[in-house]
Amino acid sequence: MTAVHTVAVLALAPVVGFDMTIPPTVFRSVHGPDDAALYDVRVCGLDPAGVESTAGYTIVPQAGPELLATADTVIVPGTQYPRSRYDGVLSADVAEVLATIRDDARIVSICTGAFVLAAAGLLDGRRATTHWAHAEDFRRLYPRVRLDENLLFVEDGNLYTAAGLAAGLDLCLHLLRIDHGSEVANRAARYCVVPPWRDGGQSQFIDRHIPDDGTDGTAPTRAWMLRHLDRELDLATAAAHARMSVRTFTRRFKAETGQAPGAWLQQQRLRHARHLLETTDLSIDEVARAAGMGTASSLRHHMRVELGVPPLAYRRTFRAEQPSGTRRTSEFGQVPAMDSPPVAGSKA
Repeated sequence: MTAVHTVAVLALAPVVGFDMTIPPTVFRSVHGPDDAALYDVRVCGLDPAGVESTAGYTIVPQAGPELLATADTVIVPGTQYPRSRYDGVLSADVAEVLATIRDDARIVSICTGAFVLAAAGLLDGRRATTHWAHAEDFRRLYPRVRLDENLLFVEDGNLYTAAGLAAGLDLCLHLLRIDHGSEVANRAARYCVVPPWRDGGQSQFIDRHIPDDGTDGTAPTRAWMLRHLDRELDLATAAAHARMSVRTFTRRFKAETGQAPGAWLQQQRLRHARHLLETTDLSIDEVARAAGMGTASSLRHHMRVELGVPPLAYRRTFRAEQPSGTRRTSEFGQVPAMDSPPVAGSKA
């Protein structure tokens, strides 16, 4: 008979309701050959009266914090718990509870739960991730953590951290795969109606900032570059448009955007390519040319490096279908609709 694995889900107020429900949903969806439970999953909290959530309700936890001392896996879901999110510390009661976790236990965070683990010092010198929108704050508060916000989840020894929200599903399925193999993990994924494995990383979902247009500095040239992404745009040409020397243009550009001109331009080309893949029927070659990336091979390379997925896989994931024959318009201008449907079998 398979031993039951105990999972403690520590809800710290205000807990992110969606994150908190992921572990019980995933781990309770599978059973062993004898139909016995593989996991004993319980939500625990410091206040037996209830834990406030960000979703507009309060939960009454099944267990108290003493469960952490015996659990095989401890999971901290996303939370707006203020001490770790804004001060970089823990209250004495939370620190005391986390200190009871067994040395051989598996420790997991989902989304901003990583702030709690980091405040406890558990992530010092370790690789981790959290929601991309909070990466800057995380780095400021916890500089000793090797953060990578481009990944859906990170495994470092007994420490597992998932990025924002639904990435908690990816990580819990990964833990199932580790514990019981792909067949069990795939069964849980089918129950949850989610893919058993997602290609790529969190960088697919990160909003890329485009500075506002203006009349000063390099803003007019940046706006001009965005309108002409299909052209060859070298540094000298851009500097000439801005009526600056290359050295001055480079310095001003980086001061205003935080990026070198070449890196910024490459980011915008990739962003435009993603937009075209999501909203048009253009072939991969046509998307590459329209975004100024030259060839389909170049586009494939850059998408794999930056996003971890090739163009067609990205299109299948993010495609927003529109009626045939309509004109699809982007912020970079109008793109004519194609008469034929997307060619899903073309190479990408």
